[in-house]
Amino acid sequence: MNNKILIIEDDKSISKLLSFHLQSEGFDITCVYDGQTALDTISKISYACIILDLMLPLVNGFEILKIARYKLDIKTPIIITSAKSDDSDIISAIELGADDYLAKPFSPKVLSAKVKAALRLLDRKLKNEEITTISDIGIYIDMSKRLCLIDEIPIVLTATEFNLLALLIENPEKVYSREKLINKIKGSDYPVTERAIDVQIVSLRKKLNQYGDRIKTVWGVGYKYSGVKS
Repeated sequence: MNNKILIIEDDKSISKLLSFHLQSEGFDITCVYDGQTALDTISKISYACIILDLMLPLVNGFEILKIARYKLDIKTPIIITSAKSDDSDIISAIELGADDYLAKPFSPKVLSAKVKAALRLLDRKLKNEEITTISDIGIYIDMSKRLCLIDEIPIVLTATEFNLLALLIENPEKVYSREKLINKIKGSDYPVTERAIDVQIVSLRKKLNQYGDRIKTVWGVGYKYSGVKS
């Protein structure tokens, strides 16, 4: 099993502290201190988990996240660690494909726990990959390729949008609360606000075009999918 973790953090004292704690948990740690070196590194080496600061020299963390998910197609769990703690920053990071978000200051023990949780969740997803395709009339999802087609045309979805759509279509007419959607997609210890789910749903509906209204709001509860096959 790959036990390599990349820490992208320009504050060397923080990097050293995090590295010490994660090494004590048996992980092989690499530290880089600017965004350009980070991009060069992740384009060449596969890591079990990436810990990413947002405020970095040369290339910021948001741009790294975007390139990692959409250009390099990296599926590795990415945990944001940042002094930026506004809802807008958290939501932006989630929309770009972050798996978790820790606002500074935080305990290295908490980060270690979240790294392990992210790896367990990834392992469960890999073991469940026997479900490779999900579809409804006009919508086709290939889970193994992380591909979504609308009327046979590929569309770009964030990691969370993709997982949301797959879950809802796979379970038509089942009503999910916002909390349950968070738990199903990210794990029960994922610290994202319920408001973030609403943002994802609005964006997903727009990307589905004429099929967007299949995702129904169940007022006071959450959401469900009502498709042609429901």
